[in-house]
Amino acid sequence: MGWLLIFTASIFEVVGAVGLKLYSQQKSLLRIVLYWGGFFISFALFYFSLRYLDLSIVYPVWVGLGTSGAVLANMFLFNEPKNIQRLIGLTIIIIGVVGLHLTM
Repeated sequence: MGWLLIFTASIFEVVGAVGLKLYSQQKSLLRIVLYWGGFFISFALFYFSLRYLDLSIVYPVWVGLGTSGAVLANMFLFNEPKNIQRLIGLTIIIIGVVGLHLTM
């Protein structure tokens, strides 16, 4: 259950980051709801995941997956550069998250 919560929290962190990017481009109610709602739900799910998993695992996984997802979302939704350096960096983050998962 804890892993499902933290994975879902990471997805909502990406929603919040995309909402923030959209809101910074044009102010609207939908965009601020994506921004604030995404981060609020993400943080709430992060909080509840602590009932099942240790903070030393949950926090880096949440941040790592959220960061990776935000980078990928920006590459595909906002046409940010897709270069080898970014892909190597994402790979390293994902390897770290998987490594932490294996320590459980």
